Amino acid sequence: MTAIAARRDDLIALTQDLIRIPTLNPPGRNYREICEYLAARLEKSGFAVELVRAQGALADSDKYPRWNIVARHTGTRAGDCVHFNSHHDVVEVGHGWTMDPFGGTVKDGRIYGRGACDMKGGLATSIIAAEAFIETFPDHAGAIEISATADEESGGFGGVAYLAEQGWFNPDRVQHVIIPEPLNKDRICLGHRGVWWAEIETRGRIAHGSMPFLGDCAIRHMGAVLDEMEQTLFPLLAGKHTAMPVVPDGARQSTLNINDIHGGAREPEDGYTGLPTPCVPDRCRITIDRRFLIEEDIGDVKHEVTAMLERVKSRRPTFQYEIRDLFEVQPTMTDTGAPVVRTMAQAIEKVLSRQAEFVVSPGTYDQKHIDRIGKLKNCIAYGPGILDLAHQPDEWVGIDDMTDSALVMASALAELLK
Repeated sequence: MTAIAARRDDLIALTQDLIRIPTLNPPGRNYREICEYLAARLEKSGFAVELVRAQGALADSDKYPRWNIVARHTGTRAGDCVHFNSHHDVVEVGHGWTMDPFGGTVKDGRIYGRGACDMKGGLATSIIAAEAFIETFPDHAGAIEISATADEESGGFGGVAYLAEQGWFNPDRVQHVIIPEPLNKDRICLGHRGVWWAEIETRGRIAHGSMPFLGDCAIRHMGAVLDEMEQTLFPLLAGKHTAMPVVPDGARQSTLNINDIHGGAREPEDGYTGLPTPCVPDRCRITIDRRFLIEEDIGDVKHEVTAMLERVKSRRPTFQYEIRDLFEVQPTMTDTGAPVVRTMAQAIEKVLSRQAEFVVSPGTYDQKHIDRIGKLKNCIAYGPGILDLAHQPDEWVGIDDMTDSALVMASALAELLK
């Protein structure tokens, strides 16, 4: 489509502008700014725009309000609505950068910056695809929606979950959803594994460090938990495999990550130069991140961890623990026969002259809310970028990949909104 080729420089500039707005999560900076930038852009392209604050949602506050934007372009005839949903938040910068993380540097056919790949490049691509399609087919049927939403990186509760609860993804008003996550331009992501986050706390008794026999060390108890994980739980999970086409291959088994561990005295404030006090720690806490398969039951997933803790308890007379649920999401996978899947697969073959690869994401993304809350099953992730680059230093997105993906998106629009 010549209209997309003519917009190549605009695609680059738009991606750079989005990267240069540091929408860091946590805590949730500049959400309103990026929504207002997009509103001004999309209104000029004929979209009706609404800014929606997720009032009262998780993490929403007056200091860091959770702002979202939904823009709609209605055609001249009745038809379906195709909705492109991208998240506008990005994770912390981290260390190891050789580029300005918010500079939007262009070098060797790539645009660098935090969020370039995940997923401001995908957001810009969907906008260019929609604008080019509207210019080429001004009398198109149905409607095109573009949303940029908050907090996907921390669960999406102030973004897509809130919008879904308010009816924005009701199947009566939206029929097809495409989420431009970075999963390679020739792949269609059908869904994701399940996730369960939980906190495990071991308890002991505080005492003077010179007389540890008068106390009960919670960190030693947690050490026994970690050892039991290594001996029994990790081998158990390594033996569970799925028929879901999860990428990369290592994620086709059940996995568990220990996100953090805290025990004993609190971390000293910056600048403190004294020594810690000599105490036996009476609390130790870890956060676990369990990713499970569509073949697994969430009740069984939780029981495996509880059974592990009970085995430790049977061997340690003073062992006490508490386990607290933090977050859980069921696995989801759209059928390959769904209309949006078939149409995108045809578009990939037409534009790229290769067959689309069907994959499933190792981690969750906002499809979980569109499916579970919105009850809309006709949803996929498709966008430019390489998933392995997400959250990395010197994150980048390829300009040619964005252009190709825009052509695929526009081709799919032409089919869905005849």
